[in-house]
Order: sequence, then C-alpha cells, then structure tokens
Amino acid sequence: MIPQLFVEKIDLGDGRSITIETGRLAKQADGSVVVRMGDTMILATAVASRNINPSVDFLPLTVDYREKFAAAGRFPGGFFKREARPSDSEVLTMRLVDRVLRPLFPDDYHAEVQVMIQLMSHDEEVMPDSLAGLAASAALAVSDIPFHNLISEVRVARIDGKFVINPSREDLAKSDIDMMIGASMDSVAMVEGEMKEISEAEMVEAIKFAHEAIKVQIQAQLRLQAAFGKKEIRTYEGEKENEEIYKKVKAAAYDKIYNIAKVGSAKHERSAAFAEVKEEVKALFTEEELAEDGDLVSKYFYKTNKEAVRNVVLELGVRLDGRKTTDIRPIWCEIDYLPRVHGSSLFTRGETQALATVTLGTSREANQIDSPSEQGEEKFYLHYNFPPFSTGEAKPLRGTSRREVGHGNLAQRALKNMIPADCPYTIRVVSEVLESNGSSSMATVCAGTMALMDAGVQMVKPVSGIAMGLITDGEKFAVLSDILGDEDHLGDMDFKVTGTADGITACQMDIKIDGLRYDIMEQALDQAREGRLHILGKLTETIATPRADVKKHAPKIITRTIPGNFIGALIGPGGKVIQELQKATGTTIVINEVDEQGVVEILGTDPDGIATVLAKIDSIIFKPAMGEAYEVKVIKMLDFGAVVEYTAAPGNEVLLHVSELAWERTENVTDVVNMGDVFMVKYLGVDPKTKKEKVSRKALLPRPPREEKKDDAPKA
Repeated sequence: MIPQLFVEKIDLGDGRSITIETGRLAKQADGSVVVRMGDTMILATAVASRNINPSVDFLPLTVDYREKFAAAGRFPGGFFKREARPSDSEVLTMRLVDRVLRPLFPDDYHAEVQVMIQLMSHDEEVMPDSLAGLAASAALAVSDIPFHNLISEVRVARIDGKFVINPSREDLAKSDIDMMIGASMDSVAMVEGEMKEISEAEMVEAIKFAHEAIKVQIQAQLRLQAAFGKKEIRTYEGEKENEEIYKKVKAAAYDKIYNIAKVGSAKHERSAAFAEVKEEVKALFTEEELAEDGDLVSKYFYKTNKEAVRNVVLELGVRLDGRKTTDIRPIWCEIDYLPRVHGSSLFTRGETQALATVTLGTSREANQIDSPSEQGEEKFYLHYNFPPFSTGEAKPLRGTSRREVGHGNLAQRALKNMIPADCPYTIRVVSEVLESNGSSSMATVCAGTMALMDAGVQMVKPVSGIAMGLITDGEKFAVLSDILGDEDHLGDMDFKVTGTADGITACQMDIKIDGLRYDIMEQALDQAREGRLHILGKLTETIATPRADVKKHAPKIITRTIPGNFIGALIGPGGKVIQELQKATGTTIVINEVDEQGVVEILGTDPDGIATVLAKIDSIIFKPAMGEAYEVKVIKMLDFGAVVEYTAAPGNEVLLHVSELAWERTENVTDVVNMGDVFMVKYLGVDPKTKKEKVSRKALLPRPPREEKKDDAPKA
C-alpha cells in the first residue's frame, strides 16, 4: 500500500523550483522529509529521545550531513569502498545547519536530538548544501519535537550585478559573492561566506535579498505542516527551578561581580576573582543543601554573572578588560620567526596568539577534493589547530574537531582570493593557536597574511580580520569590537569580518537572539571596518609588501610549457630520463598535460640545478630550422660518417654522412673530422629517401671551381 504523500512546492521565480515531500520515507523517525531541486534529492530525519537525563544541563544536539557516492553514480575513492569519516565539506555543512537550529530549541529542553541529512541523488546543476537547512527545519516541522521557530538557509550569489538564489557551481564561479544565510521568518540567525572585496552596504543588500527568499521557503514549510497535520508538541520535564535560591544567589553575588567587571582585568585574574565570589556564595548553603541543589546554585551564579557583566557594558560602556566598546586590544607582530620554514609569522592581540607557517610546493601537493558533489583540487589551503594548552586546559586529543575545520575554512576563504591567479606554487598555510581569549580565527587571518608575504607570495593585497560582539536588553545595545572569549559566551552575537583596505573578503555571523535589527547589523559592519583597518595598519607596519623573492632555503619554482609530443621524451622509458634528471639536479619535476601541452613545473633550491633542467628541456624540444646553420660537436665516429650533437641542445644527435663532409671525395672520415671537433653544419631537413634528418658540413664551405676537361683528340 502506497502511503499518503504530502508535497509542497517552492517557486524560485526563474523557472526553477524546490519541492518538500513527507509521508513516503523513514516514517518511524519523529519527522522526515525529502527535499528535491532538479535531480538533487535530500532525505532529512529528526529524532529526539523521550528519556531526558536530569543531570544533563545542555542540549545534546547532533546534526549529521552525509553525501552518498551512489547519489552521483560513483564509487568511494581509496581501498576501502565504503563511506567512512565525514569530509571537510560535509563537516562544514553540518556546522551551517547546527548553528541556525541550536538557538531555536527551548532553553530548558535537554533531550538528545539527532538531525540526520543525507544526499540521496545528486544533480551537478544543484549544490546540495544550500538545501540542507531547509530539509532539517522541514523534518522538525512535521515532528512533535519542541522547536521554537522554523528556519531555512539559502546560498546567494551576485552574477553581473544581479543576485541569484542557490546558483549552480558553474554559475557560482562567475560570482563575486558566495554567501550562505540562515534565518527565521523574523530575523537573520547565521551568515557565512566569501566575497571579492565588496562594501558593507553590498553585503547587507545580499543578506536582505536572501532573507526574502527564506521567508518564502518557511511559508512552504508551514503549508506542509498544516496539510500533514501539525502534531501536538510533546511534553517534557524542564529544568528544576527554585526562586528562593536564585534570589539568595543574586543578592549575594550581583554587586560583587558588577564591581569586578567594571574595574577591568586580565582573563586569569578575573576568573580567579569570579571563582572566589562563587565560593563565598556556596558558603551560604549547608552541605546538605549543596548536595541537593548545588547544580542550581551554579546555574544561578552563572545567570547572575551574565546579567551583571552585560549591565556593566550597557550602563557604563566598560568591558571586562577595561576597554571601551570600540577599542582594539594591544597588538604586536613578528615575521621570519622560524628560520627553516618557507614563511612564518607571529600575531598576538591581547591574550590571543597565532603562529602561522607557509609551505610552498608543486601541483603534486594540491589538496585533492573527491566527494559525490564536488571533484577538483585546491592549490591554496589553510589548516587551523587549536590545542587545549591555548586556553590553559588539559583535554583529551580526539583528532581534528568540527570547530577547527570551520575556523580554518573561514580563514582560508578570507585569504584565497588575494593569492594571484598566476602563482605557480601550491601553498599550505598552517595556523597554530598558542593562546586564545577571543577570535583565534581572525588572528589566523592576520598571521596568515604576514606569513604569506614573508614567504614571498605576491599577495594582491594584505587581509586582516576582526570579531564583533553585541549585548542588548531589547532596547539599549552595545556593539563590541574585538571581543573576548567571555564576551562571546555572554553576548548575543559573534560576527567575524575579514577584508582588505578596499572591501570584505569573508564573514561569519552567529546571532543568539531573535529579531536582530538591520540598523544594528549595519553599525556592527561599519565599526568592524574601522577596527579591521586599524589591525591592517599594524600588519603593514611589520611587513608592508611581500618579499621580492622566496627565501634562500625555500624552493623556487619555474614553469615551462612544451609541446605535448615531447612529454614522453622528457619522462623517458619507465621514467628513466626524469628520474635521473631529478637525482642529478636535486629538483622536483612535475609534468601535467593541459590542452595537449605539457606544463612542466621545476621546484628546487639550487639555481644551477634548475638551470640544468631547463637546458635539458631546451635540448629535448630543440627542433632545427630548414636551411639554418648550427654548431655541432663530433661524439661518435663511424665508417660512413660522424655522429654529431648540437652544442645548443646536448643529447640531440644527427648523422653527418661522409658525403657531406667536404666537396672533395673523402676516403676516410678521419681525414676531415675527429672526435671532439666542433664546427658548423647546415640543416637540410628530412631526406626523402632515408626519412632521416640530414645535415651538411660542405654546404657551408666554398664550392671549388669546376675543372675543365682536356680534349686530347686532334681538331679537324
């Protein structure tokens, strides 16, 4: 029996459409939908545990996004033919969805929730990550899971000055904006993307355009929810509360916290002072009371702490470290810190420090991308590491976290469009976060810029970045420049903006409240620009322009293009020629065939070795011109001539036949030339009889006069 289906259609207004279907697949999940655009189909399911652990004081939400290789009619790469750990692109999509959904669950809802999204069919004209947020929200819409507000996400691009929703990958390549926006009907909750030096006003315009498209998608979810039959939201046991304990904690702690916050202090000093106040509060309760309600005491202390700190900012305009809202922490920078890497820099801003390194290589070191929805390679990529010691903690090391993937991707997008298109190198930037108290990803952008310039990469323009925060009580608000870690946790917004002196190159924004006004967003962007330019000035004081060349110990790369029919000769049988050449010269040689041409990359630290490789290439592709004269050297003697080598192209040999040595009859080759002799010959092309190349020595010699024959017979 075919189940009853419920389908809603979303018209994108340009001939394309999206459909949302429920009732066919995964009916044992609390909610499930299939979202389709073109031939791309995504299955999203939502399930929440009905057993809530009372000791859990947070929302254990898992958003999982996976792309099935079968969706694109492909096999998984590698030896193990099964989808395994998620790729970076899948992790980034998970983060995009998680960041919008998480704030919209009730604050006291602590059941384990799993939202699983799978790419089941892939259309190359449709990028599936732009549909994942819509699918996740729609699955929650048809479930009974408590969820405050429906959302959706779209990608917005600008092609030839016109905004486009959910462009194809081919269209995206022509765009100067690539942004993912997540929002509810009322407000924008998440922005992430890269841009080619756009203005703040253009960015706000793109967000507004995307928000209008999101509203249409939410209306479709509401229609689907109504048609399917809106389920009664399940009841659950929320957090226990005790108003008396809250009043007691607040009365004891608020003023003390307020006074600590308004003075301004360093992170560890401030943490110790807050911890001392907390111990004083706990001392007001008996051991029996703490055993029963100690979790409430901690919860209410955090709530009081948050309220007091926020009020200091709103009422006094003073921040935890004593700065005003627009102040940037002290910055110091250093380049060439590590003596043997190809490029390095240290960037320290307040209590945040990043050490960046640059490594230069050939196309062989490009990052290979092989997923169902995308294949290709990256010649510029950035990796971000966030060890626990950077925050003074000792934690288990469990591999690269989603956060590290996301922060590294943001910094990579900030810098990549400033790498020249004709840069011959594959470039790997690694950021090691050594200290962290606020926006290590923006420190990574700044350190990465300096390390690239220190390495001699001819960046188009330097890039800096800043993290902005927001504190608001609904009426008053304060936009904070260069936020601390505590301001991120206690605030209402985390807005990271990167760019050059001429425009924005990347951004990432997460909003923790409903109803962020566009005028606040515009003020945050304007304030961010001022801070970004201040930081950029500090970077350019340290290194104003890229080094003219790479360092002595760094590899130089030379690119040479050769005709495609000479690739085999350069490689040699079984790779013999190229392997011996690399060994003899200490270079790395990579050959790629592009448009029937051979693109040869020569990487090495020894200029003489590189010159030797270039000479060998010139020798291999050397082709003499008809009628031209060339210098040759005798390298082998034969009975019927001499084998000569073009001195301008060692290894290029040709037979000089005995008949072409001299105008006089030559009995022995050694009568005219010997081993090692150097002289000029004329190239005569290919002999039509022997089909071999022909050169002549005598053709360049003066021809002797012809002798008249004597007639001995008497004349009549």
